[in-house]
Amino acid sequence: MATENSESRTQNSEYKTAVLEYDETVDLVRFEFAPSRREFVGVLGAGLLIAVCVSSAEGQERPQGGQRRGGGGFRGGGPTPIAARLHIGKDGLITLLTGKVECGQGARAEITQAAAEELRVPASRVMLVMADTALVPNDGITAGSGSTPGTLPAIRQAAAAARNLLLELAAKKFGVKADQLAMADGKVIDKESKREQTYADLATTEDAAKLFAENVPSNVTVTAVKEWQEMGKPLSRPNARDIVTGAHHYPSDISRPGMLYGKVLRAPAYGAKMSGVDVASVKAMKDVAVVQDGNFVGVAAPSTFAAEKAIEEVAKNAKWDTSPHPSSKELYDYLRQKARGGVPANPFADELAKAAKALKETYHVGYVQHAPMEPRAAVAEWVDGKLTVWTATQNPFGVRGELANALRIPEDRVRVVVPDFGGGFGGKHSGECAVEAAKLAQGAGKPVCLRWTREEEFTWAYFRPAAVIDAQAGLDASGAIISWYFININSGGNAVEPPYRIAKKKSQFVQSEPPLRHGSYRALASTANNFARESFMDELAAAAGKDPLEFRLAHLEDARLKAVLEEAAKQFNFSERWKKKDPKIGVGLACGTEKGSFVAACCEVAVDAEEGKIVVKKVTQAYECGAIVNPANLKAQVAGAIIMGIGPALREEMKFANGKMLNAAFSKYLVPRMEDVPELDIHLVNRPDLPSVGAGETPIICIAPAIANAVFHASGQRIRQMPMKMA
Repeated sequence: MATENSESRTQNSEYKTAVLEYDETVDLVRFEFAPSRREFVGVLGAGLLIAVCVSSAEGQERPQGGQRRGGGGFRGGGPTPIAARLHIGKDGLITLLTGKVECGQGARAEITQAAAEELRVPASRVMLVMADTALVPNDGITAGSGSTPGTLPAIRQAAAAARNLLLELAAKKFGVKADQLAMADGKVIDKESKREQTYADLATTEDAAKLFAENVPSNVTVTAVKEWQEMGKPLSRPNARDIVTGAHHYPSDISRPGMLYGKVLRAPAYGAKMSGVDVASVKAMKDVAVVQDGNFVGVAAPSTFAAEKAIEEVAKNAKWDTSPHPSSKELYDYLRQKARGGVPANPFADELAKAAKALKETYHVGYVQHAPMEPRAAVAEWVDGKLTVWTATQNPFGVRGELANALRIPEDRVRVVVPDFGGGFGGKHSGECAVEAAKLAQGAGKPVCLRWTREEEFTWAYFRPAAVIDAQAGLDASGAIISWYFININSGGNAVEPPYRIAKKKSQFVQSEPPLRHGSYRALASTANNFARESFMDELAAAAGKDPLEFRLAHLEDARLKAVLEEAAKQFNFSERWKKKDPKIGVGLACGTEKGSFVAACCEVAVDAEEGKIVVKKVTQAYECGAIVNPANLKAQVAGAIIMGIGPALREEMKFANGKMLNAAFSKYLVPRMEDVPELDIHLVNRPDLPSVGAGETPIICIAPAIANAVFHASGQRIRQMPMKMA
C-alpha cells in the first residue's frame, strides 16, 4: 500500500510505512527530534556519529514466512515460560498475562474463558492482565482477527501445561498416579481417598517454582471442543460493571500527580511546511511550558483550557509554506493517474471480445475514518530517565518501539500500558499521540496528558484507503463466467481474488500515491474488493438472465462459503422475495470469505428514487468462523460489523479541498445513528469440527454490496460507488 508521500507529510514529521504481521501496512509518523547535547557529545566521544532511521520495531515486523506465531511463544520468537503466562495467588486467584488489548471486541472475555477451560475453574477465578509491556509476553498486534487463531491457542497451551504440572505435583504429594486425580474449582482431588489440595497450596512449593519456570511444551494437549465447559458458552465482559459504573479508567481518564495537559501545533493544511515560528509570547505565559524541537511545537499547561489558549497563540505566530493538494472531487482520477507502473492490461481481452456477453465496469470507494468513540489519548511520565506511557493502541510493543526510536532511548527504558479503550477498528496501530505526549513530558519535566480532539482524529489519524476498482468479465452462451479481470488501485489486496470457479482470471492490487495518510481498517481492503466483486457478480447474473443466488451457487466450489450463502438465503426467503418486483422495496445478497471465516448477507431496502434516499430495513446474515468460543460476544461482533458497514455504504466519506478536511466533525461526518439500525437476523453457523478463527472483521464485508444489489432490484439503477448516491 502506501509508502512515503511528500504531499501528505505532517508539519513536524514524515510518514513511513510499517508492514504489520498480517498482510497490511500503516503509515506511521516518523518524528525527527534532534539528539540532546548529552547524546551528541556521547556519540562524538566514541569517535563516530551515524544518523540512522530504524525501519520498524519488533511488534510491527512480520514473522518469518508471514505466519503468526503460536505454540505459546512470544511474538519476538522463542518459547514462553509457563510463569510468564500465568500466576496462581495464595488466595487461589489465577492471573493470566497477555500482550493483547481490549478495545471492545471481546478479547478479555474470550481469553479468560480459554484459561478457565484448561485450568478447570470458573471464569470468575481468572484475572487478566493485558497489554502492559513491562509485565506481559509480546503477543503481537491486536489486529487481523489474529487473537482467536493465534493467541488463544498459546493461552490454552500454557494453561494446559500448568494444569498438567499441578496434577504432577498433587500426584507426588498423594503418592498416586495422575490419572487417579480430578480437577475442579481450583482443587486437585484424589478420586479414591477424596483427599484434595488447592492450586494455591500446590503452587507455593519449591518444586512448583522450578516446574513453572519451564517453557510451555509444544506438544501439550488442550481440551477437545466436545468437552468444553467454559468455552463455547456466553460470557459477558469480566469488567463490565466497571465500564457501566464509570469505575474503569480509559486512557483519557488516566491522571498522574502534578500532571499537565498538552496541545500540539498542527499544520493548517496537508503538505504545509513550517517556515518559522515565534514562541516568545507563549513562553511568557504563566505556568505554560513550550516544547520546540525542529518543526515540532507543543505546549503543556495546568489545564486543557490554558493549553488551548497557549497553542492558539503559537499558531498566530507560525508561518507556513503550502503546496498543491488534490481534492476529494479529483480523487479517483488522481489515484488512477498515480498508479505505479500503470494499470495492467486485461490478458484475456481476446476471450472477452469473443464472449457471448461481456461486461466492463469501474467501482469507486471513498476515504473513511474509523471514528472511534475515544479519540487518541496518552499520558506520559518520565522517572529517572525511564518513560511510562498510558495510551490507546492496538500495538503496545510496536508503540514501545516507536517511542524508543523517536526519543533515542533503549526499549527496556520504555513501558507502554494500554487500559481497555474506546474503540480501534484498525485505526490505532500507530503511536503518534504517545510520542507527542512523551516529548511534551520530557520538555516540561512533568507528566503530560495529551488528548486529541475529534477534529484532530478526523484530520490527522490515518484513513481507510480509497479505491478505484476495474472489473471485466465474459460469459459463455450458458451464462458461465469464462474470464475475469479485477484490478484494485490503491486500497489493497485483501479479498482481491474471487472465491468463484473461473478458469481464466487475473486479480491484482496496484499501488498508487495516496493524497492522504492511510492504513488499516476493519477487514482492510476486503470491504472495497467485496463491494466491487459482489456488485459485479450481480451485474453478471443479470446479464446471464439468472437469479443472483443461483448464479453464485453455480460458480461456487467452497463448501463453507456455499453453506453460509444457502443458510442466509433460506432464512431470508431470498428466491421468493427476489421474484417480487416493487420500485420502492428491493432485496439483495452478497457473500465472501476473509481471514478464514465465511459470511453471506441478504438485505431489504426501501428506496425513494426521487429523493435519492436508501433505508436499510432488514439484514439477514449467516456467519461461520469454526468452533464458536463465545456465542454472545460473536453475535455482538456480527451485529456491530453490519451496523458499522452501513455507514461507509450509505454516507460516510471524508471530503477535502485545498489541503483541508471539510467534514472533520460528527455533525458533518454522519456515522450510523440508532434510527439507522435495521432489523437484524443473525445466524451463527457453528463448526465444532474446525479450529476457531477471529470474527472482528469478516462480518462487515457483505453489507455494502448487498445494499447496492437491493437498490438495483427495486429501482433498476446500478450504484458503483461508496458511499452510494442515486442518480
